[in-house]
Amino acid sequence: MTWTVDLDHSAVTFSAKHMMLTTVRGSLAIRDVELNFDPEHPEASSVRVSLDAASIDTGQPMRDNHLRSADFLDVENYPTIDFVSTKVEPKGDNRYALHGDLTIHGVTRPVVLDAELVGVVPDWKGGGRRASFTASTTINREDWGLTWNVALEQGGWLVSRDIKIEIELVALETAGEQSGDATDADTSGERSDVAA
Repeated sequence: MTWTVDLDHSAVTFSAKHMMLTTVRGSLAIRDVELNFDPEHPEASSVRVSLDAASIDTGQPMRDNHLRSADFLDVENYPTIDFVSTKVEPKGDNRYALHGDLTIHGVTRPVVLDAELVGVVPDWKGGGRRASFTASTTINREDWGLTWNVALEQGGWLVSRDIKIEIELVALETAGEQSGDATDADTSGERSDVAA
């Protein structure tokens, strides 16, 4: 069963150490998601997520521009960061090992995310169900060719190799094209509610 991701309540964030002392946090915009989810059999589910690499935002424009450059993501040549699941492995208590292929900077490598099905409830606006998921993993960015760094005089590196990635997805049941149009209208309404 295909579900529509509620982008207003979903997020992809990451964190890394700067000068081995402080934590820099940022986010990436979700460009496209395809989620097939069976609430009765979550292990049979699959997901494909595409992120907009140029949307990287750490709250500091100079740093963000550096991250977009050829030193890091090289967004002109690699505009997306993509994840495609290959297996959902049950771990008990609504937790799963989500196996998949992660593509960054033109390099594809397998990763495993610690995922949780937070819950499935009736949509508060009626006419379907709403599901919530979280997932996280830590990767070594150098495995994807992101090797730029500066050695510190006191030892260590300016930017950590390890990057923690955290994902929150909220999805709504999709029941054909008409339901998808209704979802768009609902999402617009939610933006108005939040803005108010």
